[in-house]
Amino acid sequence: MTTSRPVALVTGASSGIGKAATLALADAGFQVIGTSRDTSRTTPVEGVTFLDLDVTSDESVANLVEQVIARFGRIDVLVNNAGVGANGAAEEISADQAQRVFDVNVFGLMRMTRAVLPRMRAQGRGRIVNVSSVGGFVPNPFMAVYVSTKHAVEGYSESLDHEVREHGVRVLRVQPGPVNTPFDANQVQADTPLEVYAHRRRVFEEVMRESMRGGEDPAAVAKVIVAAATDAKPKPRYLAGSTAARVAVLRRIAPSRVFDRGVRRLNRMTG
Repeated sequence: MTTSRPVALVTGASSGIGKAATLALADAGFQVIGTSRDTSRTTPVEGVTFLDLDVTSDESVANLVEQVIARFGRIDVLVNNAGVGANGAAEEISADQAQRVFDVNVFGLMRMTRAVLPRMRAQGRGRIVNVSSVGGFVPNPFMAVYVSTKHAVEGYSESLDHEVREHGVRVLRVQPGPVNTPFDANQVQADTPLEVYAHRRRVFEEVMRESMRGGEDPAAVAKVIVAAATDAKPKPRYLAGSTAARVAVLRRIAPSRVFDRGVRRLNRMTG
């Protein structure tokens, strides 16, 4: 089976931003393939095909891309959204645990990108939209591992975009601020917690909960993802939400010491 509609593949589509992006892309006229580790309990949606995918597995990624090509004939847009958070001071998270987070957030994104790029180059067109974060350009205490994955996504995306642009392929970043999803409840918790960080970690968790609950609706971020997928003249990065836009401006114009104090004040830290 092939389709005359453009084909979009979205990872991490079972909830939050990924689910909203899947629905928004379908509404925008795409044939959408939404993926997650277990799609058996996913509610059917017109214009969306749900398929199982483990982004940490080379075999799963290769099989998924081949299945999509066999059924729909092409992939026009890849939205790399699958990700996992990590809550804890850097010293509290073991190297093994950090590697597991990187395997989803960074290497999973790289696996998917490498799998679709040959198809997009052969077509002479394609968009890869990587869901990053304001954490990709600002620090966040007690999220050092997660933030470092988003910094990696930023560098990878921007560099790759220059490599593939002459082949008709663009690699774009969407940078949301806080989003009202269960993301904070599903974070990886530090595997070696230390008492010395316990109080500050609890304060951070409270700040995080408040920030997420007051965050953007996932549908607002999904709208930005659709823009990145469809704009005739795409921008290298798309800020998603008022908080992201405000933080980006402050990061650019505020003196480093002022910005540093702002980060500490926001996270209720002293000193």
